[in-house]
Amino acid sequence: MGHADQLFNLSVDLLCVASTDGYFLELNPAFERVLGHTLEELKRKPFIEFVHPDDRPSTLAEVEKLKTGAVTLHFENRYLCKDGSYKWLQWETMPDTERGLLFATARDVTGLKEKEQQLNETREELQHAHDHLESLVEQRTTELRKSEDMFRQVQKLEAIGRLAGGVAHDFNNLLSVILGYSEVVLTQLSAGDPMRPSIELIRDAGERAAALTRQLLAFSRKQVLQPEVVDLNSIVERMDKMLRRLIGEDIDLVTNLTPGLDPVKVDPGQMEQIMMNLAVNARDAMPQGGKLTIETGNVELDQSYAREHVGARPGPHVMLAITDTGVGMDAEMQARLFEPFFTTKELGKGTGLGLSTVYGIVKQSGGNIWAYSETGRGTTFKVYLPRCAEGVPEKPRVAKAAPAKGTETVLVVEDEPGVRGFISEVLQVGGYTVLATGDVDEAVALCKERKGAIHLLLTDVVLPRMGGRQLAEALTALRPELKVLYMSGYTDNAIVHHGVLMPGTAFLEKPIKPSTLLEKVRDVLSGG
Repeated sequence: MGHADQLFNLSVDLLCVASTDGYFLELNPAFERVLGHTLEELKRKPFIEFVHPDDRPSTLAEVEKLKTGAVTLHFENRYLCKDGSYKWLQWETMPDTERGLLFATARDVTGLKEKEQQLNETREELQHAHDHLESLVEQRTTELRKSEDMFRQVQKLEAIGRLAGGVAHDFNNLLSVILGYSEVVLTQLSAGDPMRPSIELIRDAGERAAALTRQLLAFSRKQVLQPEVVDLNSIVERMDKMLRRLIGEDIDLVTNLTPGLDPVKVDPGQMEQIMMNLAVNARDAMPQGGKLTIETGNVELDQSYAREHVGARPGPHVMLAITDTGVGMDAEMQARLFEPFFTTKELGKGTGLGLSTVYGIVKQSGGNIWAYSETGRGTTFKVYLPRCAEGVPEKPRVAKAAPAKGTETVLVVEDEPGVRGFISEVLQVGGYTVLATGDVDEAVALCKERKGAIHLLLTDVVLPRMGGRQLAEALTALRPELKVLYMSGYTDNAIVHHGVLMPGTAFLEKPIKPSTLLEKVRDVLSGG
């Protein structure tokens, strides 16, 4: 055996001589080692039969090129192994056209091909991940812009709310005087007195102004809530007849209440206000009649919802949804929907405070409200209130008797002279002994110097130099038996927490009517 034959047999590459008519003539042992077929098996059949069916057309095309005298060709194809698998071979071929021979070397590149395939798959995965990341970034950017727009809207509503709350506070003091003295004068006039209609007009105007002020306080979240654990379904059912009268016969009212609804802790009267305002708003959106649907349900707000809705918190909530089939709203209207005094109704048809009132009540109750609407396709308002872990208590109804005539001594501390004078006069007519002052130091001095008993402190929450809460603490330290009744035109952190009255705190909301004042004073003194 010559040196050339030794190299032929020892080569790790596959070496062969083939005929141009398609058969192997000479093969080195590397063929058997790589493919598993014996050399005789490989020689027995046309070599094209060992080529993968998908690669045969291209392989035959290369052979045809060699037959025409091409010098050297490089190509790849897959060869059948003994075990049924295929190996990738990379060929370099050269023809001997005179003798009808093909000389070729092949190298097993299966491992490289697998790595190349893995690399391509990795590239595809990376591209997919990149595309997914870009999509996420775009989505989050859109969400962020939306959140920023919503946040700016919430900030604007907050700023307007602070202004509205301050205005409402000042008006409540004025209205206490207007309404209070109107009632006092009316009790002193006979039914036929010529002055009575004028005083009644003053009282009625004061009542309307007080209603507007309450709406401003609701929007600015400065009203005092007195929440109870309630079943929202029971409030809807209780309101059914009133709402049907309110919306009219041409609107079909449908209720879809979820059985076993979780309890919520809200002010029942304020929830009734929410339903009435939303029902009125829906009625006005359906001048030709339509359908109003009220739904309740237990829902779980997730992180995604919380990200997309400023102020929302994930967790279990109770939903109240009110849907109409009315004219709907465009995006611009929805952006200003809860602003006070914004209305799409014609002049004289609305104050623009209904939805802002709803917004304030819901937010002060720890919930959220969102509107979903399209022009011509109706509107849905969804109110989400946090689920309460407490159960709904059973409350026996007790009829209240008329307040008894007073005999006790009441210390009135109110820095607004008109309000102080009105309260003092009503209490004195009611039989009480009244000590009145607008100065906290004088109030302390009265408690120290007076020999007789002082039964009740009636104090404004907001006073110069010392708050009503601090004054009450100072005076009850001097007179432990002293009972305390607070009054105010809006919430103050001294007696409320997040707008909710602290447990055991007696409170009188301004503007104050004589009958309400006497009833509340009697109630506190009697231990109610």
